[in-house]
Amino acid sequence: MDLNNLFSLVPAAMVVVSPELKILAATDAYLKLTMRNREDLIGQHFLLEAFPDNQFSYEENPVRKSLEKALNTRKTDFMEIIRYAIARPEVDGGGFYEGFFEASHTPVLDEKGEVQYLIQHTSDVTAREKAKIAAKTSENKFRFMAETLPQLIFTLDPAGKVTYLNQRWAKYSGISTEELIDNGWDKLFHPDEYEQVKNRWQEGFEKGHDIQLEVRKRSSDGTYRWHLCKAQPMHDEAGEILMWAGSCTDVHDMRQLVNELVESNEQMAALSDQVQIAYKQAETERKTMENLIMKAPAFFCILDGPEHRYKLVNEKYQQLFPQRQLVGRTVAEAVPEVIDQGFIQVLDNVYNTGKDFIGEGLPVKLDMHDTGQLEDVYLNFVYQALYNETDEIIGILVFGYVVDEQVKYRQKLQALGQN
Repeated sequence: MDLNNLFSLVPAAMVVVSPELKILAATDAYLKLTMRNREDLIGQHFLLEAFPDNQFSYEENPVRKSLEKALNTRKTDFMEIIRYAIARPEVDGGGFYEGFFEASHTPVLDEKGEVQYLIQHTSDVTAREKAKIAAKTSENKFRFMAETLPQLIFTLDPAGKVTYLNQRWAKYSGISTEELIDNGWDKLFHPDEYEQVKNRWQEGFEKGHDIQLEVRKRSSDGTYRWHLCKAQPMHDEAGEILMWAGSCTDVHDMRQLVNELVESNEQMAALSDQVQIAYKQAETERKTMENLIMKAPAFFCILDGPEHRYKLVNEKYQQLFPQRQLVGRTVAEAVPEVIDQGFIQVLDNVYNTGKDFIGEGLPVKLDMHDTGQLEDVYLNFVYQALYNETDEIIGILVFGYVVDEQVKYRQKLQALGQN
């Protein structure tokens, strides 16, 4: 049996080095990962010649430290995930390939217990780590938006357990968000309404439909204020609930105004001034929200009616079609290239059924420069139905990101993996 040939065919990225860190053998998978030929590696010093790094000095190189630890302890050493630069061959353009790697170093002992060889097992986890970074970035964007909104924002797991409260909860209640999550935010509900509220929420969770109700919540000074609370489930492609997201808006002042208007016609003049103030405050908050949306780092638009007419378009969305007039026109009129791609039918389905459509890394052919030339733009986006006060669908909200770089980078990695 040819053990050298057998080792080279092991389907894992492995390299064998001597205690002096000279490369003795490598698997085909390792050569593919490092973009090297076996003849170029055998006999070279692992770090000084084969894989010099442009980030660390030789003494501070974490790979060297792990190899020496395995050599000294005679035990396998598992490295933490590191970002490492591998020199790319000149025939492939030169420079460095910077990726995230997991590696372990295992000593092979002789009969006397001395280290005879060191085996490095390496895995390229760049795609996974970039996905984590992207997910963290997306989460940070959500938290930023949630923390800047004037409402009490919350998220729940599919069963209705609180998973996130923005800091406005702590400011309003005088109780930290951690304590509210751990010990129950329901303690803020007014005792007279607790059972009714609990039953309404439970019914919504069991049936999976939107929840809307007015409740009184205790503030930091011990008083109770009326809030309009709404919660909506987020579904996956199979229709299963992934989470709930919602908000509570303080309507106490407005509710008092309405009650006072009903109780006493004599106060109409004075109350009208207060209503005007409340209206201006609400309008200011609406404009703040609209400005936040218009300046958001994601594209956003609202399509009105069954013909999908552009009603609101933010800057990021308009950048997809810099030369086109969108507001007031239908999607079919303004962006005719999407008709044959089936997106009008998708919009029709969302409008008619109310079921969200989610696209991840979806290629869309767009004539972004109005030259007649279509080019692929990769998008992560969602189409979500908008409802009026009587739960009738009146339009569609479009929200998403351009993910060209992520998709092209993944395709490049896949292409490199096939070479």
